Amino acid sequence: MDTASVLSIYHDSVVDGEGLRAVIFFAGCPHFCKGCHNPKSWNLRNGKEMHVNQIVEEALNPLNDITLSGGDPFYQAEAVAKVAKQLKEHGKNIWAYTGWTLEQLLENKDPHQLELLQYVDVLVDGPFILAERDLTLTFRGSRNQRIIDMKTMQDYTMDN
Repeated sequence: MDTASVLSIYHDSVVDGEGLRAVIFFAGCPHFCKGCHNPKSWNLRNGKEMHVNQIVEEALNPLNDITLSGGDPFYQAEAVAKVAKQLKEHGKNIWAYTGWTLEQLLENKDPHQLELLQYVDVLVDGPFILAERDLTLTFRGSRNQRIIDMKTMQDYTMDN
């Protein structure tokens, strides 16, 4: 698949990962987390179909790294993996947010999800849980979510 449903591409974010980032908000999410900050993102039809090359072109900025968000980018993993691969070829650091845990993604053995994981530098995993919401957390909304360096598999949330 060479297209994905995209809600928006936001430039110059400082809250969706370390440093200055372009955030690609993909449509479609199967998690339906109570208290979600973006329930509009659940429905694929709320996004605009964009070609992989168009997404990359619009997201690229020499000053920004990239965050894949949504919705859930792993919901459209086939196309999003192609986007991430091209962005990595441009030297971009990539963060991705998902409502699945890393363990669930690995257990699913979905080849497109596994390919997407290869291009992710930092994964913020787990569903948003309203009862665990904590506004003091950096780069995540609830205490159960983890920030995982995918190169070292180190969980940086253990200190929080």
